[in-house]
Amino acid sequence: MDPKQPTNPPARSFAHIIPLLVAIAMLVWGAALAVKHQNWTILAGGGVALVTVLSLWQVGRTIEGSQNASVAAQSHAAALGERVEQIAVMLNVISEQQLLSDRAKSVAYREKDSEALRRAIREEIAKSNYDGAIVLADDMERAFGYKAEAEQFRTEITERRDEAQRKQVGEAMTGVDRLVREERWTEAFREAERVAERFPALESVKLLPKEIEMRREARKKQLLVEWNDSIKRHDTDGSIALLKRLDLYLTPTEAESLQESARGVFKEKLNGLRTQFSLAVQDHHWQDALRLGEEIMRDFPNSRLAIEVKESLEALKQHAAEDEPATARA
Repeated sequence: MDPKQPTNPPARSFAHIIPLLVAIAMLVWGAALAVKHQNWTILAGGGVALVTVLSLWQVGRTIEGSQNASVAAQSHAAALGERVEQIAVMLNVISEQQLLSDRAKSVAYREKDSEALRRAIREEIAKSNYDGAIVLADDMERAFGYKAEAEQFRTEITERRDEAQRKQVGEAMTGVDRLVREERWTEAFREAERVAERFPALESVKLLPKEIEMRREARKKQLLVEWNDSIKRHDTDGSIALLKRLDLYLTPTEAESLQESARGVFKEKLNGLRTQFSLAVQDHHWQDALRLGEEIMRDFPNSRLAIEVKESLEALKQHAAEDEPATARA
């Protein structure tokens, strides 16, 4: 063999191309990782590998160009092969380290994401946004596979929502009950409608108007009993007060059935005022007479007695004014 001729040039050329391609691949891979994950390890390794390959390639070309250095060329070729093997080992180590790093990052990111999701669920519960909290709990099960924890969150959310709803319904019911006890029936029915709009699925809310009507009927019956009792006792003042309250309950037919007894009450009341007024005038109790006269004109303006009182009103006022100093001295 002529020592001046190059030994196995195709093999040597192939030995140079492989590490060059590997170094270029490392650069491309490292650039992608640097842009996406800010990881510069592969990019730096690729740069070192490329510089090394180019340097060794230049040395090889220099050796090839020397016709008198065949032995040195073979030595350098062996060194090049050894270097290539070292680069391959280094690439393998870097690759394994990168995989481990990616897995560690994946685990770390997963833990941070799941913890952020937990905080978000708690925040939605605190804001009483229970529907939003349920959606996030479903995301926890779907994205991370935390089925048990997601179910625990859903149970807590449901309990908190039911508790808040019970409190709101209780407050609304208390308001309705207060209106009923105050006999403000129209307002009570309106409030029941508003509660039904807020909680349409609750059976107790659906029955609320019926319950109000039952309590209204019970109250009306009680007032009618008291009315009849006052009539029997000839309690005219009590009967008139009850009649004013019954006006909120009675239908036209029911009111008509009470007209006869109501006329008797007002007649008795007017006769009583007539007697008291006459006695006050007779005894010259002008202050009492003036007060009774004004009551007669106010409550029975169309009666004959009211007309008579009105005709003598100025005289009553004069007598009452004259009587006032004497009353004060007494």
